[in-house]
Amino acid sequence: MNQAEAQYEKMTKTPVHRLINALSAPTIVSMLVTNLYNMADTYFVSQIGTSASGATGVVFGLMAILQAFGFMFGHGAGSNISRKLGSRNIQEAREYASNSFWLSILTGLVILILGLLNMDDFMRLLGSTETILPYAKDYAFWILLAGPAMTSSCVLNNILRYEGKAFYAMIGLTAGGILNIFGDAILINVFHMGICGAGLSTFASQYISMFILALPYLQKKVQSRLYPKDFTRRKEVVFNILYCGMPSLMRQGLNSVSTMFINHSAAFYGDAAVAAISISMRIANFLFCIAIGIGQGFQPVSAFNYGARIYSRVKEAFLYAMKSGTIILALLGILGWIFSEPLVQLFRNDPEVIGIGSRALKYQCLILWLNPITMYANMLFQSIGEGKTATFLASLRSGAVLIPVGHVCEMVNGVP
Repeated sequence: MNQAEAQYEKMTKTPVHRLINALSAPTIVSMLVTNLYNMADTYFVSQIGTSASGATGVVFGLMAILQAFGFMFGHGAGSNISRKLGSRNIQEAREYASNSFWLSILTGLVILILGLLNMDDFMRLLGSTETILPYAKDYAFWILLAGPAMTSSCVLNNILRYEGKAFYAMIGLTAGGILNIFGDAILINVFHMGICGAGLSTFASQYISMFILALPYLQKKVQSRLYPKDFTRRKEVVFNILYCGMPSLMRQGLNSVSTMFINHSAAFYGDAAVAAISISMRIANFLFCIAIGIGQGFQPVSAFNYGARIYSRVKEAFLYAMKSGTIILALLGILGWIFSEPLVQLFRNDPEVIGIGSRALKYQCLILWLNPITMYANMLFQSIGEGKTATFLASLRSGAVLIPVGHVCEMVNGVP
């Protein structure tokens, strides 16, 4: 049995719950490590000072923008690739892989150039105060240089997952995450490079991670290819990538806009508030990433079986992911509520930061269990190619409600 037939048998015949668990496990590990190194940046930078800690929250918005485009190309290609492989159309799957990879590199370069040319205004737009600005610029410089690696890594990672090769994705992401954590410790604590050390560590780890993620393609361990010869000018391919990837752009893009909005609101109350919100969001994202991992294990199952026209497995996969994600996030939300103060204190032992951050974390933990309902429905429609519905759901979840409600709260509290 050749590689394509073996993969088809695995994705269409393995019991759904066992298949989702097998694909989710490496994804959850990689998500945990990725969020762990994001938290490591926050932890090591917080030792420099409150303003530096606030800078990580500001630049998180920039990282969200890069990831938004990366996930757009990655999910857009991955959804199409999985359905093409499910219908045994391997050559078209390779066209989607090549186009999404090279377009993501180009997008990362464009953001890099625009960001360097307008650094001050860009950081203020992301919510930086004047005291945070010097730290934010130093950190953002390295994140911008890492832009092409961040966008393309999102593509490589997601195509691997959609092909059912989540183990390879885990190796690339965890290797980069672990290197970043050790890089932070060495560059900040040993070489005393400050926030530049955190940025440099992220820059190096992102390119190393990208190289490791590309190895399965170069070694032909997957069916997708990244060869320029597979890059096509067919409008249908680019349109389908953008159509199926738009929910991810909307979801991640509005997350970035929401982060900017929250940073601007918090800035009215000072650097401690910006730092506190940054820390609480990092902790909540760490808890939430387990549910994301389950969802990312569910997506290739639903897309592949939809392409193979085995619709009963699509429904079964969705219901199993929903039950699992809701139960796990309910338990994590309870733990996050109980230990909110010591969790925030791990990052910044400042009474004002702890007071604001623990309260913000409690509110996020209170509704954590509701996230799978909206997220998995969004992922389902995206996986089966219903981009319009998925984009609408993503816009509701990530900003169309949050931003207007937040603006009303600002007006009530007198925030300019």
